[in-house]
Amino acid sequence: MQRVVSQKLKRGLTLAAVAAAALIAGCGGGSTQQIDPFSPTRAIAFGDEMGTILQSGKKYTINGLNADTKLLDCRLSPNWSQILASGFGFVYPQCNVDFVALPQGIMYAAPGNKVADVRDKIDQHLSNDRFGPKDIVAIMVGVNDILELYRQFPAQSRDSLINEAKARGKLLADQANRIANANGRVLVATIFDVGLTPFGQRERQQQTDIDRAIFLNDLSSAFNTSLRLNLLNDGRLIGLVLVDETIQQIARFPAAFGYTNVVDAACRTDIAPQDCTTETLVTDANASQWLWAGDLLLGPSAQQRIGTQALSRARNNPF
Repeated sequence: MQRVVSQKLKRGLTLAAVAAAALIAGCGGGSTQQIDPFSPTRAIAFGDEMGTILQSGKKYTINGLNADTKLLDCRLSPNWSQILASGFGFVYPQCNVDFVALPQGIMYAAPGNKVADVRDKIDQHLSNDRFGPKDIVAIMVGVNDILELYRQFPAQSRDSLINEAKARGKLLADQANRIANANGRVLVATIFDVGLTPFGQRERQQQTDIDRAIFLNDLSSAFNTSLRLNLLNDGRLIGLVLVDETIQQIARFPAAFGYTNVVDAACRTDIAPQDCTTETLVTDANASQWLWAGDLLLGPSAQQRIGTQALSRARNNPF
């Protein structure tokens, strides 16, 4: 009797397992089925100096030189937008050394750009093109906005300037949302705290009634907070790259991240920012171990870290 019951029980368990497997297969489950990874067909960069590649191939960081010829090689010391694009196999025309016939990168980022300039360049793009679900659009802008507002102090009050920084953060969020609503896939970056820069630290030395570096940080924070609060938050169209938190952590614990200097600019001041190379650094500066290339420009290691974060976000976000 016990043997008959056991056989019936086994048959029952087998049928249950088959039914469960059929149910999973019918629902699209199973270990053989995976969500397709995001595979864009274009990279489009908007923003300021941080993501710019000039027609000459020069960038606003510590440019790399070919070890043999000592000539600039735009593939070396890539900036964050370049790292993001190359992660998907794309190049920008401004650094197309292998003469790719149809480079799938579009560079709208330019030195001096503010949020309003990005808005205008999105208008320009939409006048003869579109955004689609296979476009990865990278945006980092806002530092020049903070500088513009900061220079209006004390003629303009601290509170009014903080409010304007919030308005510009919202304007940037509106542009990211606009691209997302046009069916593009967007990576938007926060800005670093300008008070942490060599420029900000020098401003702190001014004998005024406020700590200028803290004021710059407050402006930056107001901008970033407003940006984050106003972004579409469906988790599907927009990814956020937290540059502010990254630079804060490096500034606080430099040795843990491999940095020996997080205060000074590595590039000589008699050299134009875009002309800075590994051969035009101040005495004892190290291109890979100094956080800042210029007064308001990140060095190659920080660019690499941010670009890698952006690429990881693009690959892991449910675009």
